[in-house]
Amino acid sequence: MTSPMGRSYWLIGAAFALVPQAASAQHEAPSSGDEASGDDIVITAARTILPPNALPLTIDLIDKQALDQQIAISGSVTDAVATLTPSFSPTRGKLSGAGETLRGRSPLYAINGIPQTTPLRDGSRDGFTIDGFFIDRVELIYGSNALQGVGGTGGIVNQVTVGAPRQEGVSGRALAQGTTADGFEKDGFGGKAAGLVQYKVGRFDATVGASYERRGAFYDAQDRRIGVNLTQGETQDSRATDVFARFGLEVGATGRLDLIANRYELNGDGDYVAIAGNRRTGLPTSAVRGNPPGTPAANRAEALSLSYTDTDLFGGNLVTQLFFNRTHDTFGGEVTFTPTFQDPALAPVGTLFDQSENRSRKLGAKASYERAIPGFESLVATIGFDALFDKTEQRLIATDRIWVPPADFRSLAPFAQANLRLFDGVVRLAGGARWENVQVRIDDFRTLASTTYDGRNAATYGGVAVTGGTPKFSDMLFNGGAIFEPVTGVRAYASYAQGFTMADIGRITRAIATPNVRLDDFLDIQPVVSNNREVGVELKRGPIDASTTYFWSSSDRGQLLIAQGNGIFEVQRQRVEIEGLEVSLAVQTPLPGLRVSTGYAHILGRYDSDRAPGDGVVDTDLDGTNISPDRLNLAADVASGPLTARVQTQFYLSRNFRGKANPNPDNNFGGYDVTDAQVRYQTKFGGLTLSAQNIFDRFYIDYNSDTRLPNDNFAFFAGRGRTFTLGWDMRF
Repeated sequence: MTSPMGRSYWLIGAAFALVPQAASAQHEAPSSGDEASGDDIVITAARTILPPNALPLTIDLIDKQALDQQIAISGSVTDAVATLTPSFSPTRGKLSGAGETLRGRSPLYAINGIPQTTPLRDGSRDGFTIDGFFIDRVELIYGSNALQGVGGTGGIVNQVTVGAPRQEGVSGRALAQGTTADGFEKDGFGGKAAGLVQYKVGRFDATVGASYERRGAFYDAQDRRIGVNLTQGETQDSRATDVFARFGLEVGATGRLDLIANRYELNGDGDYVAIAGNRRTGLPTSAVRGNPPGTPAANRAEALSLSYTDTDLFGGNLVTQLFFNRTHDTFGGEVTFTPTFQDPALAPVGTLFDQSENRSRKLGAKASYERAIPGFESLVATIGFDALFDKTEQRLIATDRIWVPPADFRSLAPFAQANLRLFDGVVRLAGGARWENVQVRIDDFRTLASTTYDGRNAATYGGVAVTGGTPKFSDMLFNGGAIFEPVTGVRAYASYAQGFTMADIGRITRAIATPNVRLDDFLDIQPVVSNNREVGVELKRGPIDASTTYFWSSSDRGQLLIAQGNGIFEVQRQRVEIEGLEVSLAVQTPLPGLRVSTGYAHILGRYDSDRAPGDGVVDTDLDGTNISPDRLNLAADVASGPLTARVQTQFYLSRNFRGKANPNPDNNFGGYDVTDAQVRYQTKFGGLTLSAQNIFDRFYIDYNSDTRLPNDNFAFFAGRGRTFTLGWDMRF
């Protein structure tokens, strides 16, 4: 999984956690024999100042150039990650990222290590909490790992914000761009403007910026409007604003304080209503102008963090952070699509409109200290402690009802890691443990009295009283790995790591239909613990950058999203096994400035659909809601003086889903491919770029639509057709 324009490292999974950007690479110097040279890149997400080749982690780094390039083509950080990472699901092109996975499991999105994912009721909006203009790079950690805490059973997507200015005085950058479909439809135009100003004087520095983006309607390759998902939300026909600020103060020779604040908001305009497609004839869902009921789907995320770092405290590296994070995820609603909200006590069945909103807030603290052991410099140890307090509820905002009761999540977790260098670095051993102590508190509540109506008869279910409780989880989660590097740049490795996440308790509790349930005894609330194993080889010498990794993971009580036939997905807890192969190759050719690259991922996931007692046999393929397709990426990059260019193609390979619980061939995936391109020319007045998504104007049905809800003609979305973006940016 090598980022075509970024410097990437393939290592394997044991330790991951936070190092705030305050500890910048220019200040970090290990206190052992593993000092990084000036050319080495420090992965802030790895919670260590050891160089990347010393870490038993699978890491991919998407640098600023590659990130900006992909955002110009596709529009968001999530799209950029999904495009460059074959193990990542293709995005839905919607505001919701439900069903988008990394290595077949949910990734943890983070900003400077601060988790964006809500552990108890995942609204799947965590990929849209900051504008990419304020992101300096994206660090991807592959595979399950517990050192970061809850979430990330598939991996970590850590977005590192822009760093502090390094030179005295005023500096900054600006961006302006416009986007249109190739038919130049009036309502398809969009645009973005963003600016950032930095100031440094003595020990103090400040960074302040803002962005505004207006997205128009999206069109497919047949010049039809792409349908809108009023419930989950859209990025098309929307407005997004972001305000970012960072203030820093150097303390002494090696200490630093950083205060970072960000407020991101994306609001749908609500100018369209959906027109049903026809799955039998291949006609996709479309949209016409209209006024949908209620408030358009929206997302708001506010974050504040304070960190203190000291790169030479008693010979070691100290990192501490306090953070506050608050999100509001507003979902749209429609009478015909939400029978769950019907209640004859409020309105005649079939006439009641409602919509829901997730409300979540987090308070957290992280601390770690790393240094080489005095007298035994080859052994570097890290100790730390993390705390997270999260409160989440899902409320029906039109009728002021509670759908998911308020739930308080508390996690307290001390951890320790060690990295041992043997035989002058030919062999590395690394591992550690994290004691995770989690408690969830939910007060007594009553589920919704939901009603369905078939035109003649009404059937009411739910509306039962549930006794609250404080379910607890306490366990020691381990990781360990070994690296063998006989020659610089040639390595083999193997690792084992446990990760955990909470099942979507919101979906589970709101679906309780049995009276007299006590949450303290309700097993479905127990966490998902995944066991990840992988082996791989890596070659990074001269013009060649290549790697091959095989991984397999399992969880006895995994989490699957199962469609209920009413447009709503609920959670089932079943054994899940996933295995896969990842291959990447990049070559700097003899032709000046020409680099070619490829990446391939094959992933197979199965689950125990019948859950027979004592069975434990996985008998059914994970479907498109829960796993990504196999994929092949091809790319070519050219750099010549002020001119740079890139052409890339993603081949999403066909797949049939087999097994006891997959009898419907309509869920199978036919496959498709998409080619994008970009040209950039740097002038003394800034850089001009022209980007094209789906340059061959290929018509296709997106993966998510093709593999789930086979009877829903309102969820049959085509992918975007050829789309152009013209942009200008400059630094001063």
